[in-house]
Amino acid sequence: MLDFSSLLLAAALSGTCLSITMFAIWLTAPRAGFVLTVACGILVLVAHVILFWRYTREPDPLLCQIALALLSLGFLIICLSTMQYLGVPDYRRVVLPTLVAMLVCATVTLLGFDGVGFIVTYTTVTALLSAIGAMFWVNGSHDRRILLVVSFLSGTCALSFALCALVLLTKGQWTLATAPDNWAERLNSVVAVACMTGLGALTLSLHHLQAQIELKAETMTDPLTGLMNRRGLTSLYGERTFGPFMSVVMFDLDHFKRTNDIYGHPVGDQVLCRFAAVIKKYARTGVDAFRLGGEEFAIVMSRMTEERAYDFASKIGVAFGTEIVATQHGPLRSTVSGGIGFGAADGSTLHEVLAEADAALYAAKRAGRNCVVSRTGAGKAEPALRSA
Repeated sequence: MLDFSSLLLAAALSGTCLSITMFAIWLTAPRAGFVLTVACGILVLVAHVILFWRYTREPDPLLCQIALALLSLGFLIICLSTMQYLGVPDYRRVVLPTLVAMLVCATVTLLGFDGVGFIVTYTTVTALLSAIGAMFWVNGSHDRRILLVVSFLSGTCALSFALCALVLLTKGQWTLATAPDNWAERLNSVVAVACMTGLGALTLSLHHLQAQIELKAETMTDPLTGLMNRRGLTSLYGERTFGPFMSVVMFDLDHFKRTNDIYGHPVGDQVLCRFAAVIKKYARTGVDAFRLGGEEFAIVMSRMTEERAYDFASKIGVAFGTEIVATQHGPLRSTVSGGIGFGAADGSTLHEVLAEADAALYAAKRAGRNCVVSRTGAGKAEPALRSA
């Protein structure tokens, strides 16, 4: 059976290998900053384990202070990596209380109450691990099964540190002059190694999952305008059934080829981005915008009547008509034509609604451009209000 020293060395070896793996992953994916932060936190914990192992053999007050400080600092860094990954703001809510606890620990240990120092540190680590588990469970947006395991491991590790503090507290061991050695400490060594290894593996899994999500987002995003592309439209609505309160607006910038020929493609790109900015300005819940390619755009609207959908599309057309792009040949004002297709009471497919919107768009072109046309049935075209 492994003794206490062997458990500590095993923890140090496991942590070192895990941190090296994470450093290697970060080098191949520098944008995954949270992986680097986790690796740094684990290295700090490895340093704590080594110094604590040394302290078990040669008790020294200064060594005790440093080891306890590294324990709190290591878990603080891991907690910060969690906030970094989940996008939780205001790091001061975690940093300041931890630094205060570390200062209290250093003070009482310096005064000779190293047992109190251990209790303070174990309590601090318990709070940090509990915060990690809670943040993953509350703020996580990935597979809930993974988040449940992360929360469980964090909570289990937190409980093992809480037991260490509780044993010292119940025994009234305010002064130790050596490393604490009891059943809770030995249990904590085993649990901490297992949980930290598991959390490290889950960190790699979360990194892989995040990379997949980012890659999928990139493949569905138009790099010029930042809107979703045709792939995104198909992915979100390809299998959806369009009811009577769902509609699609297809927009096409008027005379865009002439704009490129006269003013150049860089100016054309500015016009495209300006139109995308107008769409984003009017964005709201239930409205998704897409650039289908070239000068063609589409907006899918949910929970809107035909009248409101028409008014919404018309406002975008009018707003874009007021946009001015500065060029070497003078100010450029562009217009856009739009056509609206609607879902049916018995349900329509995306392809059917797009075809209806496309037919309405061509009607808008024939009507003189710079307008929105709604085809609400029987091929009837109704010109929208036209912008100046």
